[in-house]
Amino acid sequence: MVSSEPVRYLERTRTYYEALGYAPYVWAKSGVVAFSPLKLPLSSCSVALVTTAAPYDPAKGDQGPRAAYNAAAKFYKVYSGSSSADPDIRISHVAIDRTHTTAEDKNSYFPLAALHRAMGMGLIGRVAPRFHGLPTNRSQRTTVEVDCVELVNRMVEDRIDAAILVPNCPICHQSCALAANALETAGIATVLMGTALDIVEHVGVPRFLFSDLPLGNSAGRPNDLASQDQTLAMALDLLITATAPRTTKISGLAWSDDPSWKQDYCNASRLSGAEILRLRAEFVTSREVARQVRIG
Repeated sequence: MVSSEPVRYLERTRTYYEALGYAPYVWAKSGVVAFSPLKLPLSSCSVALVTTAAPYDPAKGDQGPRAAYNAAAKFYKVYSGSSSADPDIRISHVAIDRTHTTAEDKNSYFPLAALHRAMGMGLIGRVAPRFHGLPTNRSQRTTVEVDCVELVNRMVEDRIDAAILVPNCPICHQSCALAANALETAGIATVLMGTALDIVEHVGVPRFLFSDLPLGNSAGRPNDLASQDQTLAMALDLLITATAPRTTKISGLAWSDDPSWKQDYCNASRLSGAEILRLRAEFVTSREVARQVRIG
């Protein structure tokens, strides 16, 4: 019988990479989780969006819907973009669930349009002038000492009151969780919208809205505006109602009536020996491509 429980990504990724011949990754774990209440009513707050999606670059290969994992599209420095524009950002560079989702609707992983609609309804004071891209670094030290510091500086510069962080892959969830703690320490209230429950709760965050959807859909179901607005509204409500750190709310959204999709992501038990050899070779190649991007 297929379980309807959330995917255990910590276990799933551990056994997957062990099958490929790699030592288990040691995930971050916050001893003390920061918590900063809103200093103003949300209807008066400037709210910023933090994403792990990358700007589209036609020189970096296929980054479109249904694209295979594309390490060449990775980025390793915090970037910012205008929130008044309609940016072309994509998630081909991270390990989303490519079996069950296509990344065809950026609103399912980048809720800027929903945030503008929320402003129009008076739920927030204003959308911050810039959104910010957070790198997906396996190095927790780099995330904490470089990326989070830069992100906080940009938020302070923009006089942000609250931030919504939207990760995509497993490591994205860790990076955004660490960033949430850094922002809260600086006095900026945060809520993380994500799909990897065990990773976020392992790291520890102030506020977390969990949606039980395939990785790559933290902002709601694709091509389903109602679910996207509902997801954002619940996240915004959590900014107001949470009274202590490590507050998790479950959105209640479902991908389908059939939970069998949860069995496929990085499931080593479903791989043949030939598939493991192929994936190992692809992983080695991807790591080298990513290294070249990082040092280049």
